[in-house]
Amino acid sequence: MADDLVERLVPPGLWTLVQPRIPGWEARKQGGGTGPRDDRASLAAVVFVLVTGCAWRHLPPVFGVSKATAHRRFRHWTSAGLWTSLTDVAPSDLGGDREFEWLRTIVGAAVRRAAAVDDGPDRSGTSPTATAGRGPEERQPPR
Repeated sequence: MADDLVERLVPPGLWTLVQPRIPGWEARKQGGGTGPRDDRASLAAVVFVLVTGCAWRHLPPVFGVSKATAHRRFRHWTSAGLWTSLTDVAPSDLGGDREFEWLRTIVGAAVRRAAAVDDGPDRSGTSPTATAGRGPEERQPPR
């Protein structure tokens, strides 16, 4: 089930486009910790939080990525400008309009979520703007 969900949230065309833009991680000087998690599974976990508008603490374990790891990746990718770098993508780069619209949904949600972090969360711990102006039908991944 996890692989199917990852495949649906991060389709192959999108992954091919995003993968080279994902910034790497530097090795920890003091050592320790666990090895880095799979970038595609991490991206799928981040996408899940972004498009559902749920709090990071409500991320289901099905992705194989901890809540802290997903949040840390989102912060790292945001500060590295990943979402901004994806704004210049054309529909032909992804192989179709549906995938392009899905990417626009993801990038828009990431930008809103990052802006909401700067403004602070509401009492529920979720972003007040994470799903603003988007109905459930607009947050569906391409099939």
